[in-house]
Amino acid sequence: MKVLLTGGAGFIGSHVVDFLLEEGHQVCVVDALTYAGREDNLSGARQHASFSFHHGNIGDQALLTHLFKTVQPEAVIHAAAESHVDRSIDDASVFVKTNVEGTYQMLETARRYYETLSPQAKTSFRFLHFSTDEVFGAMTAAGEANEQSPYAPRSPYAASKASADHFVRAYHVTHGLPVLLVHPSNNYGPRQFPEKLLPVVLMNILQKKPIPLYGDGKQEREWLYVEDCVRGVLAVLHHGQIGASYCLGPGSTTTNIDIVHSLCGWMDRLRPDPEGPYTRLIHAVQDRPGHDRRYCLDTTKVRKTLGWSPHVALEEGLEKTVRWYLDHHVFLIGPHKRLGLRHGMH
Repeated sequence: MKVLLTGGAGFIGSHVVDFLLEEGHQVCVVDALTYAGREDNLSGARQHASFSFHHGNIGDQALLTHLFKTVQPEAVIHAAAESHVDRSIDDASVFVKTNVEGTYQMLETARRYYETLSPQAKTSFRFLHFSTDEVFGAMTAAGEANEQSPYAPRSPYAASKASADHFVRAYHVTHGLPVLLVHPSNNYGPRQFPEKLLPVVLMNILQKKPIPLYGDGKQEREWLYVEDCVRGVLAVLHHGQIGASYCLGPGSTTTNIDIVHSLCGWMDRLRPDPEGPYTRLIHAVQDRPGHDRRYCLDTTKVRKTLGWSPHVALEEGLEKTVRWYLDHHVFLIGPHKRLGLRHGMH
């Protein structure tokens, strides 16, 4: 299968590339290589003859038209997005441009391409769109969001993704474009850019800097190891019902402060500091505006209909992640210092 993948040089996208190539597919990546995209993430993929890369922006309709014409994709995976909530609070304009307008350009180009396909090719074509659990808003202490839950985005980032989702569904209903949507919970794992919780914690530990923790640290999130997320995404791509959406999460929440303590514990074991446990570096900072207290997904649908469930338990995934960053510590320190980004905590 020939797959056109946007955002393939990013954290999750680069893992999607690896899995697709392992399955024997041809993969064409288009990525703008913004601050969070790294060509190094694709170093393994570049060894495959069935892989190609194009540096470009999804807002460039001429480029998209050219790629659809030359690649002739049988599936599109749209993963390109601005995803950092703190940055969306500082300036939402780039989130509107990329997440909303960029998604519109992808849909419109895909629609025109889809209309040229033969009836047989139309039957197998898919447009899979990455959404997020944040479009559903904050959950109560016992609440869970599922695929039928109303949208209630509470940050500019979440609002931009919700808008994109509505465009995706509208193109399915109005134009018959065969779409699929996935709502993953918080991902973690190798190659995540150091603006999200886990890599920020590890980066600060390595530099013996204070670990910033928003508020009381008791915000709850579901943490999904990136490879498990990709397995779910590909299950949806291959077997999902056209027009449907699927929630992907581990089924349990963990507080941010517990995640930070676990990371400190792994670092204590793997790289102990004579000055004492790394928890001494934890430093409470003022909570961000509108910080959602709890996210939680009901993943019954994807588990029952597609047979997907996570393989990697949280502590196993945290150990894998810590070991990877210890082996690739330049990934943590180099780009963040160069760009002067402020630390963000989910």
